[in-house]
Amino acid sequence: MGPGALRVLHLGFEDPGMPGAGGGSIRTHEINRRLVAAGMQVTVLTTRYPGSRARMREGVRYIPVGPWRGSTRLSRVLGYVEGLPRAVHRLSRAVDLVVEDFFAPISSMAAPMWSGRPTIGVVQWLHARAKADEYGLPFHVIEKFGVRSHRRLIAVSHDTAARLRAMNPGAEVAVIGNGVDPQAFAPPLQAGEDVLFVGRLEIRGKGLDLLLRAWASAAPRLRAQLVIAGSGPDEAEVRALAHSLGIAHRVRFVGWLSGAAKFATMAAARLVVVSSREETFGLVAVEALAAGTPVVAFDIPCLRELVPSAVGELVPAYDVDVLADRLVAAYVDVDRVRGMGASGRRMAASYDWDVLASEQSRVYHDAVRSMGVSAGSRSPRRAG
Repeated sequence: MGPGALRVLHLGFEDPGMPGAGGGSIRTHEINRRLVAAGMQVTVLTTRYPGSRARMREGVRYIPVGPWRGSTRLSRVLGYVEGLPRAVHRLSRAVDLVVEDFFAPISSMAAPMWSGRPTIGVVQWLHARAKADEYGLPFHVIEKFGVRSHRRLIAVSHDTAARLRAMNPGAEVAVIGNGVDPQAFAPPLQAGEDVLFVGRLEIRGKGLDLLLRAWASAAPRLRAQLVIAGSGPDEAEVRALAHSLGIAHRVRFVGWLSGAAKFATMAAARLVVVSSREETFGLVAVEALAAGTPVVAFDIPCLRELVPSAVGELVPAYDVDVLADRLVAAYVDVDRVRGMGASGRRMAASYDWDVLASEQSRVYHDAVRSMGVSAGSRSPRRAG
C-alpha cells in the first residue's frame, strides 16, 4: 500500500456472506474489494449471525460485532447497535476514515458524533418513516437526527439525494449508484416462460402481498408460473397467502439464488416483477435488465430512474388490478419482450462497478483532505 492510501473502517451492518443478505451488502463488498485492489485497507464491521466469524474476503476484512449469536433479525440489530460504538472506539485510531452504511429500522446511528474520525454516510436505505408506521415507533425521528449529524453523504439515487438534502440542507451529497456483476450479461437473450420475483421475502417492503393478489388475477389468463426466488422473515406468510388466494399451484418457490444461478434464472424468465413499496435503488431491476429480461415495477421514486418505457413497464404505485393487466399485456407480446430485453441489456452496461468505485474513492479522499488529515496518520482526530 502506498503512503497516500487510505485506511477505511466501514460500518457495513450486513455481511454479504450471510444467507439472505440483501443488495446493500453486495454494493458494500463490490466497492470495497475494488478499493482494496487500488491500495486501500478496508475493514467492515457487520452484525453477527449463526456461523459468522472474522475473515478476509477478496482483501476486505470482515469483523462481526455484538454480544449475541444473531439467530434472529432483532437480535442481530440490537447486538450491532450495542456493540458497534465499542468496536469503532477500539479500531478507529488506526484508520483515516469511517464510513457508515444506513440500515433498518433507524437508518443512522449518528456515527460522526462519536466515531472520532472523518465520517461519510452511505445511504442505501432511508425508509424509517415506513417502519415507524408499521411498528408504531418513532424510527423516523432517529433517522432525521442521524441524517443531520452527517456533513458528507453518498446516495445511491437522485431521489434519495433529494430527500437527504431536504433533511440536511448543509450536507454535501454525492450520487453514486450501484453496479452490475458482469456475469449478468452472460446468458443469451431469450423470451423465457415464467414471471419472476427476486429478493428478500418481506411482505410489506417488497410488496409481496400486492404481487400475489395481482398474480391471482393474471394467472388464469396466462400459462406461466410465478417464480419466487429468495428467502426472508415472511416466507411462511407468503406461502400461506398464496394458498389462501388459491394460486399455490401457480407459484414456485426456488429459494435464495446468487451469482450465475441467479442470472440464469433471470434470463430464463419472460418478465421480472419488482413489486416493492419503497426502494432506495433497485439493484434487482438493473440485474434483470442486464440479463436481458424486461422489468415490470411500481412507479415509485428510484425505480422510476431505472425503468424507462424502452426496457419495461411502470405501473401506478400499488395498483394491483393494473399490475395484473400490465403483466398479461407485456407477457403475450413476445416481440416487444425481445426488443425491451435487448434495450435493457444495452442500458445496464452503463452500471459499471469499476467506474463507481473510482468515484467513491474520490469522495473518500476529498473528505479526508477537507478535514486536514494525512492518510496513514495515527493521531486522533475529531469526528466528521
